[in-house]
Amino acid sequence: MTTRVRRAEKRDAVELAALFDEYRHFFTGMRDVEGSRDFIDDRLRLEDSVLLVADNSERTIGFLQLYPLFSSWYATRIWFLSDLYVDEAYRKAKIGRALVEQAKRFARNGGSRNIMVEIPHSEPHLVTFYQNLGFTRDKTFDLYRYYLVD
Repeated sequence: MTTRVRRAEKRDAVELAALFDEYRHFFTGMRDVEGSRDFIDDRLRLEDSVLLVADNSERTIGFLQLYPLFSSWYATRIWFLSDLYVDEAYRKAKIGRALVEQAKRFARNGGSRNIMVEIPHSEPHLVTFYQNLGFTRDKTFDLYRYYLVD
């Protein structure tokens, strides 16, 4: 079975939203299929993020989402890799790697300076995953947040 990675289109919304809800459940323990569907529909309609999907001949099996940011220092676009998820049945098939490699090509072809990623403390194995894909720890910035909502 061949897997392909491509940019998501509006026709992918239903399957992508279901997988996105699985992703959210994985990290938060909560389910909100309608909220996930609304969120994905908005991203695709507004085109304010880049969603890549991995699919086989049967269904969508993974996705990656990039958000645009800008570097004032370097006066260029950078991308924030916010979400990466692969259906549990396909996690040993290097689908995550294929999604990240496609994101790197997308960013490079668009003239971006870099791709940033946050790694949850609950997923330390992702440090090795991203390092194996050429990501390095930032030497300039440490991230802090001001929460507007609890």
